[in-house]
This record gives sequence, C-alpha cells and structure tokens, in this order.
Amino acid sequence: MRDDAPLTWQPAEGHGDGVVYAVDGPLGRVRLDRPRAINALDRASVDSLLHQLRAWADDDRIHAVVLDGAGERGLCAGGDVRALREAVLAGRQQEALDYWEAEYAVDALVAAYPKPYVAWMDGIVMGGGVGISAHGSVRLVTERTRLAMPEVVIGFFPDVAGLHPLSRAPGETGTHVALTGAPVGGADAVLLGMADAVVPSGEASQERVLAALREDPTRDATALAAVAAGRSATGGSEPPTEPSPADEAASVQASWLGQQRHWIDECYRGDDAGEILRRLREHPEPAAQEAAELVGSRSPHSVAVTLEALRRAGSMTVPEVLAQDLRLGPVFAAHPDFVEGVRAQLVDKDRQPRWQHASLADVTRAEVLAAFGT
Repeated sequence: MRDDAPLTWQPAEGHGDGVVYAVDGPLGRVRLDRPRAINALDRASVDSLLHQLRAWADDDRIHAVVLDGAGERGLCAGGDVRALREAVLAGRQQEALDYWEAEYAVDALVAAYPKPYVAWMDGIVMGGGVGISAHGSVRLVTERTRLAMPEVVIGFFPDVAGLHPLSRAPGETGTHVALTGAPVGGADAVLLGMADAVVPSGEASQERVLAALREDPTRDATALAAVAAGRSATGGSEPPTEPSPADEAASVQASWLGQQRHWIDECYRGDDAGEILRRLREHPEPAAQEAAELVGSRSPHSVAVTLEALRRAGSMTVPEVLAQDLRLGPVFAAHPDFVEGVRAQLVDKDRQPRWQHASLADVTRAEVLAAFGT
C-alpha cells in the first residue's frame, strides 16, 4: 500500500516530455501526456516508452505496469502521421521507416512483457494507441471507449499488429473493422479480442482498479472489472456506493458487431475486396449499405492490400504480423495515397481525398501481391 502523498510524475531522462512516469507502490505508472494531440505518439514518445518499459521489465520494485492517457478525450489517437507525411514529402522517407521500426518494437515489447501490463483504454484509442494497449495482458475499456484502426482513411493500412486480433475475431467482424476504419465501442473491443472487460469510466472507477492492483498486481481483468464496478473480486460487495450513469452504461453496453453478424459474415467473406464491396452495396440491410459507403470512400489501394494482409495475419504470431507491417510500411510511404490521405483528413481537413485508383476494381491482383514482395 502507498501513502496519500501525491505521485511524482516525471519524463524519462533525455526522452522528451510526451510520456511521464511514476512509481506507485508496486506499480510502474505510464501516462501519455500530450492531451492537446489526444496523446498522439511522436518519435520522442515512442523512444521514451521503449526505454522505460525495458528498464521496468528488469526492475524488481515494479510488479506491474499500468498505462493511461492524460486529458479527457482518450488514451491515444495514434501515431503522429502528420509528422510522417512531412518527412515523406521532404524526401526523408527513412525517417518514417525508422519511426515505424521503433514503434513496432514497443508493441512487440508490450505483447511479450514479463510482468502484468494493464491498459486503461478510456475514450479514443486508435492506431498506434491500439498497439501499446491491446497487446497488453489486461485491457480495460469503458462505455466511453471509441476504438478504431482507421488507417484506410488516410491511405495506409492497419499496422501495429492490429491485424493479429482482427484476423481472429468472430466471423468477419474484424474484416469489417479493418476495411471500414470505423470506430467501435468497448463491448465491441472485447468481442474483437482487443480488450478484456468493460468497466465504468471516471476517476473513482480507475482509482478502485489502482487500489486493487496495489494490493495484488496480478489481479486479472475479471477481478478488476468487479472492483471497478464496486463489487469485490470474490463476488461479495464493497462498501455501498451510489451507482453513477457511467456504471449503469458500462453494465448494459452490448456489442453492436455481435448483433450485426447476420450481414457482416455474409458480405465480408472471401479474398476479393471488390466482391465484398459489391455484396455490401447490394445487401438490403441499411447498415450494410452504410458500410459500403465507408469502404467505397477509402483508399482503394489501402483496402485491397489490407484485406490481403488481414487474411495472411490469420496464421501469424504477433511478431510475424509486426514483421509483415515493417515490409508493408515502405510500400505505403512511397504510395501517393498516404500523403494525400493524411492531407485530406488531418492537414487541410477537406475530407475529399483524390486517390490514385478510382475504385477497387482498378487495383490489380499484381499490385496487391507486389506490396508483399511476391
């Protein structure tokens, strides 16, 4: 148990101030601290995480690591793709490739971490934010969680080994998430295998989780979810508290993806992205037609390569998916859709990208296979 003294949060020496750390009894606390950017991961933040997580892996004082994000909007909006776009435009493509190599090294470390790694995945959790949370050993989402792998929106592909859980999600739910780039809620994150439990958002709920981890850093997601909701991990009751709206919302949240599988599984089967889009457009379910609008508006090159990468990821380990991501990175960095997609979505924000291909039908099988070096 710790005393009531406030924690001392500090950045890792020599690694910028985008991530801060604190020792909280037996816990190593990690806080992404760029709230104005929804804690987007720039290169300094990635290097900081790699340095500190490696140090704590060998530190006998630290029995578990707990990750969260500063600010009200969420854990992490992803990688700093605007900076990567600028590097590519300036002819410094290697800078982008080095960033991805470092970022994936952090993801691999999280996936293989030798101690409990607890991620508080509240609010926005996208792209690179998924990589540093969803590969952890205990993943807690809330009724506020909006999780997405939105890379096809910007002419990229779902990287950070996000295709590993998506390729194993029930039916074709992972295919829907990968090809639309659309966000899902906490219950859907659990269904997809990217989270373990939905807990109430808010400081009180998070503090109950932290207090439980200080007592026993090995508590699993089920036990922590019970504690977060004001119940004991053994099924009894904690001192009674008035349930908040967040408590009630978390308890009734249902999986939208699970409810939509009657058309998702039918439409997204197979390896032909153009055929998937045709099925979505022709399906009578309004939600399928809405998905068709999303898929049809994404980078055709990104959608076609993402589908192939997703299918291949189904037989890969996390390190193997990360290795595939590293192979694909240079292909996308050199493709005009990446620079254009980031411009339209994040720089000019006109949401009117001019993709290289007019439609999925224009992306040849040879182009898709060339992205994988085959």
